[in-house]
Amino acid sequence: MLTQLHCPKLIFWDFDGVIKDSIEVKANAFAQLFCHYDPDVVERVNIHHETHGGMSRFEKIPLYLGWAGVAAMPDVVTEYCQRFANLVRQAVMDAPWVPGVEKFLRTNPYGQEFILVTATPQDEIEEILATLNLRACFTAVYGAPKSKRDAIRETMASRQVAPQNCLVIGDAKADWDAAQSNQVPFLLRRHDANGQVFKHYTGNSVEDFTCLLID
Repeated sequence: MLTQLHCPKLIFWDFDGVIKDSIEVKANAFAQLFCHYDPDVVERVNIHHETHGGMSRFEKIPLYLGWAGVAAMPDVVTEYCQRFANLVRQAVMDAPWVPGVEKFLRTNPYGQEFILVTATPQDEIEEILATLNLRACFTAVYGAPKSKRDAIRETMASRQVAPQNCLVIGDAKADWDAAQSNQVPFLLRRHDANGQVFKHYTGNSVEDFTCLLID
């Protein structure tokens, strides 16, 4: 795996579940948002969120409101998105680092270009990275509403880097789909929450990044 990771010129990183162990933070926030509705709705929300990591809240919340019998009017969606942001912003920053990833990002041992692609809204991820003093590790950051697929495609085109010289590191099917649609190799970060989604996945994977560090 170490050989595989040092080869790409360009690495696209997801954030939640890859850099910060913050998957549970987002799950808890959705559960809290919809806890006052029918328990069946809450369970459906939980299952959908777990199996659709990497999908933007701007897509999830209108869907979940519909399941709850609430008309997804723009002002209602905006209110729920803001409530969600208030629940998760500090909790994401306080979440533990995925082991080894902070050192790998800050030292960049192979002199690669790192790009962040996330479903977190652009302004929110920029604030999180600034607070963590991590923004300088990435030459570009793409958050919602920019899709991961488009961010990867446009970045490769602008830098004239071939897909085989890139790598996508993610933990969700959306990350894998974005990599496949651009013919870019994929490295899965495995954790407890994505075991079912990737139970048939046989590609490259890693649980943490400590084994990839150079002493």
